Amino acid sequence: MTEPHEGDIPDGLSAAELGMWQSFRNGTTYDLRTYDTTRNDPFTPHTWGPERSVGARTVARLLLDGPPARPGRVAALKLRGVRITGKLDLAGGRVSPYVELTGCRFEQEVVLPECHFTTLRLVGCALPRLEAARLQTEGDLHLPRCRVDRGIRLTDAQIGTDLLINQLSVGPDRHGRAIVGDGMTVAQDLQAEMIETLGELSLRGTKVGGSLSLRGSRLRAAEDRRALNAPQLTVERTLYMTEAWVSVDTGNQGTTPPYGVVYAPTPARGTRSQNFESRGGVRLDDGRFGDAVDLHKARFTMTRQEELSLRRIVTPELRFNAERPEEGRVVLNGAKVVTLIDLSTSWPGPGGLAMGGFVYENLVPYGHFPLSRRLEWVQAATPEYVPEPYERLATVMRSCGEDADAREVLLAKQRRRRETLPPAAKAWGYLQDWTVAYGYRPGRAAVWMAVLWAAGTAAFAQHTPPSVKGDEHPQWNPALYALDLLIPVVNLGQDGYWRMEDAWQWAAAGLVLVGWVLATTVAAGASRTLRRG
Repeated sequence: MTEPHEGDIPDGLSAAELGMWQSFRNGTTYDLRTYDTTRNDPFTPHTWGPERSVGARTVARLLLDGPPARPGRVAALKLRGVRITGKLDLAGGRVSPYVELTGCRFEQEVVLPECHFTTLRLVGCALPRLEAARLQTEGDLHLPRCRVDRGIRLTDAQIGTDLLINQLSVGPDRHGRAIVGDGMTVAQDLQAEMIETLGELSLRGTKVGGSLSLRGSRLRAAEDRRALNAPQLTVERTLYMTEAWVSVDTGNQGTTPPYGVVYAPTPARGTRSQNFESRGGVRLDDGRFGDAVDLHKARFTMTRQEELSLRRIVTPELRFNAERPEEGRVVLNGAKVVTLIDLSTSWPGPGGLAMGGFVYENLVPYGHFPLSRRLEWVQAATPEYVPEPYERLATVMRSCGEDADAREVLLAKQRRRRETLPPAAKAWGYLQDWTVAYGYRPGRAAVWMAVLWAAGTAAFAQHTPPSVKGDEHPQWNPALYALDLLIPVVNLGQDGYWRMEDAWQWAAAGLVLVGWVLATTVAAGASRTLRRG
């Protein structure tokens, strides 16, 4: 094999393009930065002249049909501080060389639909727009610290390993969408930490093979759009919408553990925390998450009509430790969660929470979460009485061994239900509540039985009734007689031998009726305790 002649270089190349051509064949980085660092920032208004400019057509020719590498080299396009003029259009092409552009400036949009790359890295670049629907990469797609003015389109893209867009800043397209990744597939992790979007982040039907991290990101919705629209999102591991650590001096992202978060009371020295923030609605309906959905310290700013919608999501763990939304609603209708980790101050108040059909198996409060606040949590989700949230909470508490708390929850359910009844039934409910607490406080029923027994004993001590069978009767005992009337089923040898007449007959009948009600209540409470044991 002979080395290509210099005559193989296309005619009409500028000096900058000629240098890029040679660097491509050598696989080296072509660096056109100046000594003045302020003029190397692609986001500043400083003009980059022809000495730092290459044409998009020349770049496309290198990537799609470039010259062979020099012997012992690997052809690659590595640019730093370069201005690309014209539209870079690689639609439908197959790009074999490695591509890495750092701190570059594109004058027009980058068009990559149905393009195939091995690995594509654009780091800290300025782009008017990135159009990359159905893009395929065998390796990574990296867009960290880039600034894109009019949106990114990655619809149905297939990323072979990781998608890394940390600290990306994106403006809206003409439809108010900043990033459109509907139907996208990412084989491993999607890291979108500390990104800033002005417009909707759309990930409808997206599949992520690892974790999806939005730590420290700030999402702002455009008019009539959501901040995050991701129904039917599938994440094999964890969705992080939590805080990130930022250098105090530079503002750049610090180190963040890739899996799991250790919540420290204060950030490490030299860093500060930056919470995840969303201004606008968030939709995660029908999502599937393999490990957890983590909302630790997340901040959701919504209007009254907007929602943090988690309808029908399925996840082993939901960490709802976010800041309490001032407006809007949190919707968990139909969601299925194994373990709910939550903070008492994170949940919105009445009218701001919906939990119809919300199923969870374990409750792990993050901090102090008394039963009274837990009942307020259920009440906030049911402006109109619905029994299901109360029954679910009681079931979970009973399964955790908190039988007394479970009875308090069911008692609260009966009291909420009482308010929906007609006057007569409501009055009867108040009587049940006052006397036996609807049967959920059996100790109160036992106290009533003791009081009535004492009263019955004192009353019957003033009267000796005649025998029903002549001389066939036991010795008259007012205490045993009153107890025999109060306790059903059990025969203490007094009832049935004495004839009560007039007011005494009514008193005896009253003790029998009350005894049945109270004894049944005590037996029900005891049986619940025995079943739990």
